[in-house]
Amino acid sequence: MTMHLYANKGWGSAIVEAQLAWYGIDFQLVESGDLFQDAAAREKLAAINPLAQIPTLILDSGEILTESAAITLYLADLTGSDALVPGPETPERSAFLRWLVFIVANIYPTYTYADDPSRFVAEESARKPFFKAVNAYAQKLYTQLDSAAGSPWFLDEHMSALDIYIGVMTNWRPGKAWHEANSPRLTAIAASIGENPAVGAVLARNFPDG
Repeated sequence: MTMHLYANKGWGSAIVEAQLAWYGIDFQLVESGDLFQDAAAREKLAAINPLAQIPTLILDSGEILTESAAITLYLADLTGSDALVPGPETPERSAFLRWLVFIVANIYPTYTYADDPSRFVAEESARKPFFKAVNAYAQKLYTQLDSAAGSPWFLDEHMSALDIYIGVMTNWRPGKAWHEANSPRLTAIAASIGENPAVGAVLARNFPDG
């Protein structure tokens, strides 16, 4: 069997797609469709992943793996490589784990909440203030992440999966212009990771408008 990655262009699946491409792992993309707008697409994916979220990765064994951080750690174990995930004995390991969890537990959920506020806020009149508050909080988190970032990569000389997360997520709200003005280190990291041939090709496919 070949791994199957359920994906939608420009969504969080791009983070895993870029890692699979970087490792050179054979996989097949399965377009999920817009899970917000297409009820049939959501129902189809829910049969595999009850949360109907991507990325959802079907392993060679047929096992289902979800959550981008879990997939990130799994792929490093699978390949036996510490290139994108620093190994247990490396000095970068603790910082990598801290900021990986920071991204997925704090920043990533702001998109879950604000992409479709109607899922969380019943009153239509309250959705716009909710949207603004969540986005303001996301900006605060990105500022904190930027202050912790090294150069040329987040972990200084060690390129890692954190840089791939940054390369993908800086294409989302609050947008590249905001990042250029407010998170210069993340902006530089995103530009550098885009120059990697494998990752750059994935970014170009997912964000064709740059």
